[in-house]
Amino acid sequence: MHLNVGLLDELPRVELAHVPTPIDQMPNLSRVCGNARLFVKRDDCTGLGLGGNKARQLEFYLGEALKQKADSIVITGAVQSNYVRAAAAAARKCGLDIHIQLEKRVASDSRIYYRSGNVLLSRLYGAKLYPFPMGEDEAGADRNLETIADGLRSKGQTPYVVHLGSGHPPLGALGYVMAARELLEGMNETRLQFDEIIVGSGSGATHAGLLFGLRALGSNIPVFGICVRRDKTIQQERIVGHCEKLAILLGVDNPVDNNDIQTNDDALAPGYGTMNDQVANAMTLAAREEGLILDPVYTGRAMAGFLDRAKVAREGQNLLFIHTGGQPAVFGYEDMLEPLLSEALA
Repeated sequence: MHLNVGLLDELPRVELAHVPTPIDQMPNLSRVCGNARLFVKRDDCTGLGLGGNKARQLEFYLGEALKQKADSIVITGAVQSNYVRAAAAAARKCGLDIHIQLEKRVASDSRIYYRSGNVLLSRLYGAKLYPFPMGEDEAGADRNLETIADGLRSKGQTPYVVHLGSGHPPLGALGYVMAARELLEGMNETRLQFDEIIVGSGSGATHAGLLFGLRALGSNIPVFGICVRRDKTIQQERIVGHCEKLAILLGVDNPVDNNDIQTNDDALAPGYGTMNDQVANAMTLAAREEGLILDPVYTGRAMAGFLDRAKVAREGQNLLFIHTGGQPAVFGYEDMLEPLLSEALA
């Protein structure tokens, strides 16, 4: 069976991710949380640059970059961004230079935060790093990308800019339209059905692409987006916009009703990239019950929301957690994680 979504298979794309990713049952967490059977889709195992959901998204950005005969990629993200680390790996794999703008979204004076984790890996890939002092100025960050790109053009280079602001076409979300197709085809083959899907919702590309793909292919499985950066009202508006733009990109009617878009910000405070008790509990439970490593920014928060959904699920329901990766960021958050680990010291 091969399901089609408009122009999806005709758009420029470079194969970067190891897919399909496996779906594992989580029996230990299931016992801890109550009635439901819990599963995880291991998109942390996509292979590129230590894996994660960004490998799927970058396939379409790099496809367009190569179509335009670019020689370099320019992208923005937080200091410990998984996206920019994966973009560095993707650019190098495609023979392109990589220029990364690092936004100061998290108030931290930790040397480890600014040198280890994703920053260290980006430097290993040979990325040129540019600081951006603002953390919550998405439009300003995108504008400054153009300044960086103009500087490269003045030197005779041909940069391709990956904008992350909501005003630009969400090419990355196409990767999760494909993931929705992969998921439904796998469910058909295994006869495994899911009652809910829970995913972190940050830029919104993963959340919107997955939801759009499922609805376009006739599936009504609820998708819950756990907010990691913005409150649920703002995030819902962002997902609405992404879905509208996806319909244009794919040449189809938008299959997503606004009532389909479910966002939850219960685990968001005190804000992006900072720990709270729910996130700490989710990270330690996942590690000690299932051997899963989550990061404090995205997957730790998403797991906190997933555990809340599991506690109210009905007997026999199947819940699926989308593990979007992010493990390298753990090393950048060593100082913040240390209180969780002190009890394990002899």
